[in-house]
Amino acid sequence: MKWLVAIVLSCGLAGCSSYRPTNMDDACVILEGNRSWYKDAVKAANQWGTPVATQLAFIHQESRFKAKARPPRKKILWVIPGPRASDAYGYAQVKDGTWRWYQQKNAKRGADRDDFGDVVMFIGWYNKQTQRALGVDLGDPYRQYLAYHEGHGGYKRRTYNKKPWLKKVAKKVSLRAKMYQQQIKGCKKQLEKSRFWFF
Repeated sequence: MKWLVAIVLSCGLAGCSSYRPTNMDDACVILEGNRSWYKDAVKAANQWGTPVATQLAFIHQESRFKAKARPPRKKILWVIPGPRASDAYGYAQVKDGTWRWYQQKNAKRGADRDDFGDVVMFIGWYNKQTQRALGVDLGDPYRQYLAYHEGHGGYKRRTYNKKPWLKKVAKKVSLRAKMYQQQIKGCKKQLEKSRFWFF
């Protein structure tokens, strides 16, 4: 019943294009809230190997599922809005250069950082590059997130060792991925059925 309510509220009233889950601690509610998200996440998992739960945990950490998220602006004289900390944008807070790299390598010139389907494909692809370049297992969200945040060069240099706060964040991402995985196990049959509710 709570899944049906989530669908009605997010898609029936607000429109699926502007969907943002209100309960971000329940993967079943998140995925039931928009009929395309589960399909997109499964497609990315099948193509690149990053589990659906890890994809969601990354997005939760980076943007709290806000499609057009950007880093906050710095303040000049504590009042005047200044430049942003970086050009990161979208669900996964991907920087301009990294996104161009992805587009060029995969012939995805039309891909957008504020499109959920494009973003989960990017996360899957990036994590696969991490596995190939650094040997980090796709089932290890803790180390995958460290490499995602620091970049492959930074991970090789172990820059995360000088950032205890980042290790704590990566641990939170890992725990959330495990929580989401358990939740998805419990509602997978329902999610598979719900893919055919609409056309």
